[in-house]
Amino acid sequence: MYLEIVSPEATLFQGEVTSVSVPGVQGSFQVLNNHAPIVSSLAVGTVKIQGNVAISKEFQAQFDHKGNDTFITLNNGGTLEMNDNKIILFVD
Repeated sequence: MYLEIVSPEATLFQGEVTSVSVPGVQGSFQVLNNHAPIVSSLAVGTVKIQGNVAISKEFQAQFDHKGNDTFITLNNGGTLEMNDNKIILFVD
């Protein structure tokens, strides 16, 4: 599935991933390929991205890598939209 991470300043990442785990306001959840369409508010916390994620050099400081997992911290929450195997993650 395709993931796009967008902040007010720039698009931080675009590319194919295998799963995304997020801190929803009513509990954490994971989005996999062919997930039903969803729009969810996100709480402060950490987003875990699985897959071969290549972050551009200018945004690497905002991400952490551990093995094949990539993490980004949501300091002010955000919003996730999933539709047709495309996730748009709006981070504040």
